[in-house]
Amino acid sequence: MLEVDDKDVDPLALDVTSDINAEKKDKSGTWEHEDLAQVKVKVIRGHKEGITASQFCFEDTRALTSSDDTTCILWDLESGEILRTYEGHTRYVTSCHISPDNTKFVSSSWDKSVTVWDVETGKILWQGFHEGIVTCCCFSNNGKFVASGSDLDFAMNVWSVKDGEQIRHRKNHHKSTITSCAFSPNDERVCTTSMDKSTKIWDFISGNVTVVVKGHINVISACCFTRDERRLCTASWDKQLQLWDVSTGMFRSEGPVTLTKGHEGSISSCRFSDDGSLLVSGSYDETVVVWDAENCIRKLTLKGHTGWVCGVDISKDNKWILSGSKDKTVRLWNIEDSDNIPVVMENKKTMGLKIVKCSKCGKPFSISQLEDPTEMKICVFCRLDKGRPVSTMTFAEGDTPEL
Repeated sequence: MLEVDDKDVDPLALDVTSDINAEKKDKSGTWEHEDLAQVKVKVIRGHKEGITASQFCFEDTRALTSSDDTTCILWDLESGEILRTYEGHTRYVTSCHISPDNTKFVSSSWDKSVTVWDVETGKILWQGFHEGIVTCCCFSNNGKFVASGSDLDFAMNVWSVKDGEQIRHRKNHHKSTITSCAFSPNDERVCTTSMDKSTKIWDFISGNVTVVVKGHINVISACCFTRDERRLCTASWDKQLQLWDVSTGMFRSEGPVTLTKGHEGSISSCRFSDDGSLLVSGSYDETVVVWDAENCIRKLTLKGHTGWVCGVDISKDNKWILSGSKDKTVRLWNIEDSDNIPVVMENKKTMGLKIVKCSKCGKPFSISQLEDPTEMKICVFCRLDKGRPVSTMTFAEGDTPEL
């Protein structure tokens, strides 16, 4: 995606440093680095207020962001230049999400609107409205639908992208403000999180909530699925991430896998890599954490933002992390050589891990040094597929399991 020199390395990715070339800060996109840093980072400036969401697009060559300055911006990541600024909202923009074909995007705002834009022309194609502040929005993976959530009526809406028709309206979908929404990879379900400390999975076809999970002890701020739809991650103000096995239904008896000791502040955002091997989270402690999602351990902490991190994303090739912050900057972190960073190598050594290739799906996975790689040939996901059928159980809305 981007070319970097070995000398262009991040000043703040692993340790807090202070002496940054002031002349570089005046540019819209600059490599800000010190000679001994170990992760390369580009800092991009242009928003006038804090950034609320950030997403890779156009094969990871561009990024889309939303901001409290009432605008959304499309960035060129190579140059750091603004390609287009989208103006139309009258109050803070809470979120944005681009369509799979990069032709449209949706934004949500304190002005109570859900707005779908033409990416190329910058024109508003249609707007829909909630009774209160619209806190979140997302595109379906087939590009045909948009979901949104609000705070006053605790409602989740589903809209037709073609004409803006409201297809579903679920008032009081939660007992408090909806904080995030995400379509499942096959678009058959919509997951929502809420300040009521619950996560709900709503079935698009039946129109019923099929699963309710409870595990966090504070506001749940974000959620994301793996592309194979095997795992759901929820992020919370309780400083934890929880991974739910939603394909086999094992969470009903075993609960989630909880990731702790990654952040010192409330977690605002999360995103799985396309292959599911990595998980990225952003926090109000001003850091971004990269997790080894297969072994459920922290891999790397990226430091440098000077405000809450409110949006994160990871490139398709797992080499780049995108983050947006209340400090008004977008940061582009290069982590392709992170396995060679001493702290990462030491963590792996401490855990006694080695990497082998799954004989069934071909993906690499970690095993203990004590395990025999000639016997342990199949990854845990392929073993699950082999040993257990995928759960197809659904529940009536009034009889949903809670954990």
